[in-house]
Amino acid sequence: MLAVQAMRTGGPEVLEAIDLPVPEPGPGQIRIHHHAIGLNFIDTYQRSGLYPMRLPAVLGQEAAGVIDAVGPEVSGWEVGDRVAYSGQIGAYAVSHVVQADRALHLPDMISFEVAAASLLKGMTAEFLLRRCYPLEAGETVLIHAAAGGVGTILVQWAKAIGALVIGTVGSEAKADLARDHGCDHVILYREEDVAARVREITEGRGVPVAYDSVGKDTFEATLASLARRGLFVSFGNASGPPPAVEPARLMRGGSLFLTRPTLFDYIARPEELATSAAALFGVIASGVVKIEIGQTFALKDAARAHAALESRETIGASLLIP
Repeated sequence: MLAVQAMRTGGPEVLEAIDLPVPEPGPGQIRIHHHAIGLNFIDTYQRSGLYPMRLPAVLGQEAAGVIDAVGPEVSGWEVGDRVAYSGQIGAYAVSHVVQADRALHLPDMISFEVAAASLLKGMTAEFLLRRCYPLEAGETVLIHAAAGGVGTILVQWAKAIGALVIGTVGSEAKADLARDHGCDHVILYREEDVAARVREITEGRGVPVAYDSVGKDTFEATLASLARRGLFVSFGNASGPPPAVEPARLMRGGSLFLTRPTLFDYIARPEELATSAAALFGVIASGVVKIEIGQTFALKDAARAHAALESRETIGASLLIP
């Protein structure tokens, strides 16, 4: 079968299309024939070495498809079931063997493409908005990369909760997309003083919570945008890792809080995973959240997809199609 692996750490050029044997499921495992594979920034972090892993390795953490083999000691799954998963490395392949208790039944109303485009990003939005900081109606939130894969979901979900949403983007085209998804105010972070605009919008108060997946380029502006006792949620490094922070600086900024969460600590138990996915599938099925699939790439072109993602040329979610 076709698969794409990172041969070593480096740029997109280290990704290589190879031919691997079709894997057989072992005890407690199922094999999934992929219809669509999700592309996420964490894939680029692992490829570059920012998040160390043993290489060479087939990358990718999420996909959706149909079960075509079931291993021993598996209950609740049958060949032909529609399934999606996230957080099981090795998705950049035509087929993948995953742990059955970490897979999710895919409702008929959710397409393979939408599931692969939204599961990791959407469950990230779910834990950020509902558990990391339980956002409430009437609050104001700052969302960086508001036209990105996670950003467009965050914006829509925050609006559904009843928040006033300030989003930052890097271009006018992305500003239009952010507005279309519900941003009340959009800031071009390369051209405007983000913190000054946030203070202007909030009448000097700042925001109680800011979600920042950009990292180094937006770090200072995010800190300066927070209200007293505000929470800085740093959940990505698209522009590079943010700097270290002296604890006293949080005190001087207004007794601020800073957290660096990861989705996998919020879906560590199977019941947490199922609850998060159910909440996501629910808001998608209801129409509250629409998944923007901005571009698709053939699986063999994964290197080109990584280059597009890292150059911030993409809009919404991206998919690899086997």
